[in-house]
Amino acid sequence: MSRISLKERIKQGLFLLDGAMGTQLIARGVKAGVCNDYLNIDSPDVVFDIHQAYLKAGSDAVVTNTFGANKYALARHGFSEEAARINTAGAQIARRAAGEEKYVLGDIGPSGDFLQPLGNLKPGECKEAFVVQAKALFEGGVDGFIIETMTALDELRIAIEAAKSVSSDLPVFASLAFDRAGEDFRTMMGVSIEAAVSEIISLGVDAIGFNCGTLLLDEYIELADKYVSAVRAVEQNRGTGHGARVTILAEPNAGKPELVEDQAVYNVSPEDFAAAVGKIYSAGAEIIGGCCGTEPAHIEALAKELKK
Repeated sequence: MSRISLKERIKQGLFLLDGAMGTQLIARGVKAGVCNDYLNIDSPDVVFDIHQAYLKAGSDAVVTNTFGANKYALARHGFSEEAARINTAGAQIARRAAGEEKYVLGDIGPSGDFLQPLGNLKPGECKEAFVVQAKALFEGGVDGFIIETMTALDELRIAIEAAKSVSSDLPVFASLAFDRAGEDFRTMMGVSIEAAVSEIISLGVDAIGFNCGTLLLDEYIELADKYVSAVRAVEQNRGTGHGARVTILAEPNAGKPELVEDQAVYNVSPEDFAAAVGKIYSAGAEIIGGCCGTEPAHIEALAKELKK
């Protein structure tokens, strides 16, 4: 390929991801409840067009349409045996859209089940499912993995191990979803910022951060400040030094949605989103994108704000 590796690229500063996939699928007529991941097989041109729209808006990378493409999440739609095919197809679609100049991140989301002893999911079986997904993404041509919207550290750890077992060369990004918890922030499973940062850094990933959640834009800014402070504190305690700083990523939603006729509607304008995320970038997050409710217009506004 004609561009530098993703590991080297993220060391150079601002790296702009894409926005929401689900929002764009709905805008293109995909009905709620459909298995979005299976669209990689059933409607690849729709997925390709969404990737292209984000790349034209200014994204440096696109994220594959495989967030729920592990065997457990796919089982809810009757597609558990199609995991490998769905992931490989998703990676190939994104690769075709990105070409040789831009990057592709293979998206790995949570299983949707609880690990033992809280639930019935066995760690070894969970890892096997993530390995199948990561291997298929790798074979489809991704440049790295993004494990996102996690809420439990044990599942995140397993997903990271699975991705690393498939390729020791490709970078791994890891992200959790935080909600407001009094004066602070925690994941749905009660994980604090400090616990998340300490654990993820110890696992040797290439970038750590946050995405999704149920926050207002001002709260995402506050979360970013606390998250960056926690990362720098861990670095200082471990003596990593200025030259070995951990890369931080942030993918906030387009604010908190409003329920309109049983549908979640995000009313944050591209300009307001870009202004808020600009503050998150200034706080120290260098891999920037959008999660639920964000569209190519939000990414375009963000690109203009941050790349000016």
